[in-house]
Amino acid sequence: MIARHAGRECDELRAAQKPTLLQALGDKRIMAVLLLSFASGLPFNLTGSGTALQAWLASVHVDIKTIGIFSLAGVPYVLKFVWAPLLDRYLPPLLGRRRGWILICQLCLAAGIAAMGLCSPKEEISTLGAVALLVAFLSASQDIVCDAYRVDVIPPAERGLAAASTTFGYRTAAMLASTVLILIAHVAGWERAYFLMADVMLLTVLATLRAPEPQVPGRRPHTLVDAVWDPLKDLLSRHGAWGFLLLALTYKVGDAFALSLYSAFMLNGVGFSLPELSLGKIDMTLSTMAGVALGGWVYLRWGMFRSLLVFGVGQACTNLLYMWLALAGKQLWLMVLATTVDTAVGGMGQAAFVAFLVSQCSASFSATQYALLSALTAVPRTLVNAIAGYVVASVGWAHFFVITFLTAMPGLALLLALRRRVNELEAREVSAARAAQV
Repeated sequence: MIARHAGRECDELRAAQKPTLLQALGDKRIMAVLLLSFASGLPFNLTGSGTALQAWLASVHVDIKTIGIFSLAGVPYVLKFVWAPLLDRYLPPLLGRRRGWILICQLCLAAGIAAMGLCSPKEEISTLGAVALLVAFLSASQDIVCDAYRVDVIPPAERGLAAASTTFGYRTAAMLASTVLILIAHVAGWERAYFLMADVMLLTVLATLRAPEPQVPGRRPHTLVDAVWDPLKDLLSRHGAWGFLLLALTYKVGDAFALSLYSAFMLNGVGFSLPELSLGKIDMTLSTMAGVALGGWVYLRWGMFRSLLVFGVGQACTNLLYMWLALAGKQLWLMVLATTVDTAVGGMGQAAFVAFLVSQCSASFSATQYALLSALTAVPRTLVNAIAGYVVASVGWAHFFVITFLTAMPGLALLLALRRRVNELEAREVSAARAAQV
C-alpha cells in the first residue's frame, strides 16, 4: 500500500512538471550536455587503448609487445575517482567550478593532441607514450567535470534525455577519432590527422563558453579532507543508500557479461568473417545510440522505477538471442537481429541507469560522487570480463548466454525489493525541482 501510494504521488508530481519532448530537446542545457559529451569522447580513441593510436603504431610496424604496453595509458580512466575531489574542492579563476575546469582541460587537451602528432613512433616512442598518458589523464579529468556538470545542470525530469545526449555526443566523437581519423591519416598522414583532431578539440571550447551555469550551484567543500570524506558521508547517510549502491553494482551485470566476448563469439563461436564482424560493430553502435535516445524519451513518460524494471527485464531476455544464434549457427540475419535488439534495449537501460546514478549525486560533490559511482559500476564488468572465457570453455557458448541471463536476475530482484525507496527518491527529487521552479 505504501509503495503504491509513493508511486502514485511520484506519477502525479512528475506529470505536473514534466516537459514535453520538444521542450526538453530545445533546452539549451541539453544541447550543452550533447556538445560537452562530444568533447569528452574525442580524446578517448587517440590514446593508448584507443583504435587510432594502435592503428598508427601498427602501421609503422611497432612490435606487438610495445603496442600492448601502450594500453596502460588508459589507466587514468579507471582511477579518475582518485583526483576527482580536487576538482570538487578547488575553484578555477574563470567560468565557475565546472565550466572553468572543463575549459582548462580542453585547452590542455588540444595542445597535448597536437604534441602527439609531432612525435615519431619509430624515433620517439617513449616521448609519445608519455604524451599519450598525459592526454589520457586530461581526458579522464574532463570526463569527471563534464559528468559533474550534467549532474548539476539537468533537472530530474530531463535526465533520461540527458543520458541520450551524452551517448550521442560521446560515441559520435569516438567514431570521428577512430574511423574518420584513420581515413584522414591514410590520405594526409598521421601528423596532420592528429593536428586536425587538436583543432576540433579547440573548437569545443566554444561549447564550454556558451554552456549555461547551474541554476543552483552546489556548495564547494571547505577543505581537501572535506572534499574526500563528505561525498562518502553524503552518499551513505541517505535512506536506502546501501541498497542503491548494491543496485548500481548489479543492474548491468548480465548485459555486460553477454557482450564481454562479442567479437570472439562472432568470429570463433559462430564463424563470421572480419567484414561481417565490422557490420555487427557498426550495427551495435547505431542501435545503442537509437536505444539510448528512445530510452530517454520513454523515461520522460514512465519515470525511474518502471523504466529500470522494464528495460532491465529486456536486457536479460535479449541475451537469449545470442543463445539462439549459437544453436542456429552462422546466420547473418540472426546476427543482425540479435545485435540490433540486444544493444538497442541495452541502450534504453543505459539511459535509465545513468539517470539513476545521477539521482545519487548532490551538486556539492557531484564530481567525486559520480566518479565513485561510475568506478563502482565498472567493478562487476571487469570481473565478468575476466572470467567469461573460462565459463565459455567449461559450458559452451549456448549455455554461457543462459548464464548471462541468470546473472541479471539478482539486480532485478533487488530493484523490486527497493521499489518503494526508488519511488520515494524520485518523488523527493520531483518535489524539489517543482519547488525550485516556484
